[in-house]
Amino acid sequence: MQKILIIIPAYNEEECILKTYQSIIDYNQVNGTNYDVIVINDCSTDRTPEILDEHNIPHIDLIHNLGIGGAVQTGYRYGMENGYDIAVQYDGDGQHDVAYITKICEPIINNRADLVIGSRYVDKKESEFQSSWARRMGIKVISFAIFLVTGKHILDTTSGFRAVNRDIMKYFAEHYPTEYPESITTTECLRMGYKVEEVSVSMHERLGGQSSIHSWKIIYFMLNVVLSVLMCKIRRYRKR
Repeated sequence: MQKILIIIPAYNEEECILKTYQSIIDYNQVNGTNYDVIVINDCSTDRTPEILDEHNIPHIDLIHNLGIGGAVQTGYRYGMENGYDIAVQYDGDGQHDVAYITKICEPIINNRADLVIGSRYVDKKESEFQSSWARRMGIKVISFAIFLVTGKHILDTTSGFRAVNRDIMKYFAEHYPTEYPESITTTECLRMGYKVEEVSVSMHERLGGQSSIHSWKIIYFMLNVVLSVLMCKIRRYRKR
């Protein structure tokens, strides 16, 4: 039996975090699964900390705002220190569906993959929510940049719904970018020779709150991700 940890980074998710956590607990009870959860509270300024405390949700309170990269890395460190076999990165805003965790962990359990990405674009019929046209165009440009660097096609380059084995968990616990972590770490893992697989999942619109990437920021985000991905080509990586 694989020991699986769900890592939920949270910054100002007062509208969503309890529903997200409860959906995982309910799924465990109905399906006999035993997914553990750790929420990484990244110095939220709303009621997120109070909600985590009031409902006894397992969490770590960061003393400084580290951003998505630092919060997720904290989760990977927790996973390593507590002996988990698989870590699943999972958004706290309700976009991800716990029912797909079995699907994204299966290639790791069967040793077909080291990192698995839950993708909206492997089978577009699977997920009604596809994000905005501008974001989809940005994702395609980032996908092309990853192909130039690695020779591999990744369709959902910004998906935050991912699972990794213990080997990658150890690497991420020590080395994880503070900005654009999904695209950069996918590129790094491919460059190091790890097996990366995408599986089709359904995603939903946010239950609440606002994304930090919108309007003109999408163009800025895309250009910076592409440059960061291309920089990976000149770095040297060694599989751990």
